[in-house]
This record gives sequence, structure tokens and C-alpha cells, in this order.
Amino acid sequence: MMAMRPRLPRLLATGLCLLASACATPAAREPVAELRPGIARGYLEPGQLPDSIALLPPPPAPGSAAFALDEQVNQARALRGTPRWRQAAADANLRFPEAASVFACAIGSSVDQATTPGLYGLLRRTLTDAAVASDAAKHRYDRQRPFVVNGDPTCTPDEQAGLARNGSYPSGHAAIGWAWALILAELAPDRGDAILARGRRYGESRLVCNAHWHSDVLSGRFMGSAVVARLHADPQFRRDMDAARTELAMARARGVAVPTDCDAIAAALAQPLPAAAY
Repeated sequence: MMAMRPRLPRLLATGLCLLASACATPAAREPVAELRPGIARGYLEPGQLPDSIALLPPPPAPGSAAFALDEQVNQARALRGTPRWRQAAADANLRFPEAASVFACAIGSSVDQATTPGLYGLLRRTLTDAAVASDAAKHRYDRQRPFVVNGDPTCTPDEQAGLARNGSYPSGHAAIGWAWALILAELAPDRGDAILARGRRYGESRLVCNAHWHSDVLSGRFMGSAVVARLHADPQFRRDMDAARTELAMARARGVAVPTDCDAIAAALAQPLPAAAY
């Protein structure tokens, strides 16, 4: 099975292609080691990552019933121009510090390098693990993205050229969002339902955005779960989880402010997908 894995440079190439949009100059006191500027080193070495080729079936073949479902769910792109479309565009942003606030409304606390530095670093590192874990299947299947097939735009037009060269299956964004949801639900179990619901809708943003098929998102969530399961065997991850749990509890006890637009975000996320889509 190991023979089917790409060599390290190639493994990182596609995973980091997804993360290229996440590059941002870290703050001066950023303690997390980086693979390159703006991209944190994950917890897992390449040989420790879940094998997406072994774990996932091939994507649905054109003409199959499963692909017909993918095409049906792709009607979510009809929300272009609505608040839900704009939220999908915001969810597509993997840059830090912005990406750290995706779950702020759900957990009831801001997440940033000043007030929750441990959690901030944890999210940066696990983003890399979840993104790179999907790389082997992306290379193997090189699936075309829906916007390439249907010719309609995505919610991130500046990134379309790069996305078109990056396999659609599985969804790296969905893997990242679901991994974060599982981690944060463990850190703040009293907010678990809200956090997991936000993680689900984060993946659905890729459908609204016309960037992924339904089966891409489902397989991405599966890979996110596999990554988190493997991370729990890593001693440093467990130590960082313990520290982040304490840090987050203290921040919430102090009443660290959440973003001011939580009501608007909730309203956008509550906008139903087209009836035929789900």
C-alpha cells in the first residue's frame, strides 16, 4: 500500500496547492514551525497520514446513479448572489488569521493569536494534516471540478485557474472544516451541536460555491474524521489539546468577544439549499 503513496515532494505539492491561498505572514511571536512562510508544519509525518486511496472508493463514474446525485446536488450553485453565496466565499478563505474565526460564533469565543495562541496554532497545524491527507486520492483520480464541467463561476473567481488544476475528489476544505469541527467539539462539548452543525455547513459551502461535487464533500468529511482519529495517537497533539482546552475555557470565562456579525452569518447559513439539492 505504501508503494501507492506519492513521494514526499509530490505529496506536499498538491496538499500545499490547496494551502497556497492560506499563506499569510505570521505574527512576530508565532511559535509554530512552518513548512514555508504562512504554512504550518502538521503534527503527522507523511507515513503517518491516513491513506486516502485505501480509505476512499473511486469517485462516482459519469452516467452512474451516484453521479446523477452529484449533478442534482450541484444545483446549490443557484444560490449565486445570495447571502449564502457570500458566506461560501468567506468559508473558502484558508488564510490566517481570518480562517481562525470560522467557528468563533459556534464556540462563543474569538480565536486569535493574542487571546488564544495555543488554539490558534492547533488550528494551523491540523489544517495542514487534513489538507495533505487528501492528496494521494486527488492525484490518483484527478477528478474535474463541477465548474469545469458546467461552465458556471465559483464564489472565488481569482482561484479558479488553480482549482481547475487540482483534483476535486476528495474536498480538502471539507476535510479541514470537519477536522476542526471534531476538534473544537471536543474542546467545548457544551457547544458541540453548534460546532458540528457549523462544520457540516462549512462543507456545504463548497457545493454552493460550485467548487466541489456532493461526493467530494462527503469523502472530505470522512478524511477529516480519519485524520482526527490518527492525531489522537500523537503525544504532542494531545498535549496541545489539553492546553487549548484550558485556554479556551479561560477565554470564554473572561467573556472574550465573538464577531459582531454572528446574526448575519447564522441567517446566511440558515438559507436552505435548493429543494432538489438535499
